[in-house]
Amino acid sequence: MESSLGLGRLELTPSSGAGGVSLTPRLSGGHPAKDKCGQLPLGPQVQAHLNGCVPLSHQVAGHKYGVDTVGILQHPDGTVLKQLQPPPRGPREKQFYSMVYAEDCCDPCLLQLQNHLPKYYGTWSSPDSPNDLYLKLEDVTRRFVKPCIMDVKLGQRSYDPFASQEKREQQIRKYPLMEEIGFLVLGMRVYKMCSDTFDSYDQHYGRGLAKDTIKDGLAKFFHNGVSLRKDAVSASIRRVQCILRWFESQQQLAFYASSLLFVYEGLPSSSSSSSLSGRCGEGKVRQEGARPGEEVAEYNNNNIQVPVPWDYSLSTIYTNHRKGGHHLWKDEDGEREGRGRREAEEELKGRGGNATEGGGGDTEVEVRMIDFAHVFPSESHDHGYIYGLKNLLTVLEQILCDAA
Repeated sequence: MESSLGLGRLELTPSSGAGGVSLTPRLSGGHPAKDKCGQLPLGPQVQAHLNGCVPLSHQVAGHKYGVDTVGILQHPDGTVLKQLQPPPRGPREKQFYSMVYAEDCCDPCLLQLQNHLPKYYGTWSSPDSPNDLYLKLEDVTRRFVKPCIMDVKLGQRSYDPFASQEKREQQIRKYPLMEEIGFLVLGMRVYKMCSDTFDSYDQHYGRGLAKDTIKDGLAKFFHNGVSLRKDAVSASIRRVQCILRWFESQQQLAFYASSLLFVYEGLPSSSSSSSLSGRCGEGKVRQEGARPGEEVAEYNNNNIQVPVPWDYSLSTIYTNHRKGGHHLWKDEDGEREGRGRREAEEELKGRGGNATEGGGGDTEVEVRMIDFAHVFPSESHDHGYIYGLKNLLTVLEQILCDAA
């Protein structure tokens, strides 16, 4: 890892000794768009860029390639390439990943943090544009056939302590409820089984959610058009709880304008597909074009379906890139609080239901932290992020309680 890298107003410098971190200075609603999943030939919209890389079309939020000055690409090996932002944001994010994934890192706090981040494979650049650097990261969605994806910004402030007054006012205007709610839905895509399409919601949808609509607004992410995916809600709660425990145990870093990326499998299991055919219509939830022994995965979700052998894994990528709490429970009417919470707790333990209706204990769900252009050193708990995590958990638990 580089010994020191200026990050605008701050430096992140590895300390001497057991891989610790010395950081100075310190801080004490509209209609969804439809995305058809049918198989289409390659066209101009998915032409390769930069040595076979293509734009990451299943990106739900953030800077998008071809739209903004920087964006995200997908490498042919399955990793994603996040273009480095201009200084100081880009170098700061690069240094954060380099610090957390340093080969000689033995700081327990950072080693545990690795479990909640996409894997980092260093930087990448095209031979044609060697000065355009990209962060090479794990594609968390790659193992999913029909990935449902949601990007949620966490914290009470979406600007860092060194932002100008103009920047602060701009961010507050975007979502005045950020300080009170503690999180903001930046975008999501949800697989609808009966139509074999994705419903997509952008940042304007999230900014339109208020205190009295945030629960139903978030619940849309877990509804497949037939039923609420209670299993995905339960698994998401467990993973967010793990992230909360990490934040409650560390006082080294403060995160601003950082997000959680939620991913779950939208395609029903084979055991539940037959029960859905009557509700969705013949063949609506069946995957076509897959030969025996293969699953159909969406390559970059660019409306293309590419057969992938069942035994495929990211091990080749790892080889190629190997480097030499208590949560408030609210119930407005109070009539079903006791029963609802007990049933919700049973859901959290993975009891009852199937993979389509909910309750399965082995639900395929990922929740990872992303976006680290505004991470700073600290000597106290990250109270803003913790506040957002607890409120997010409260809303998820309410969704599960209502379903129970």
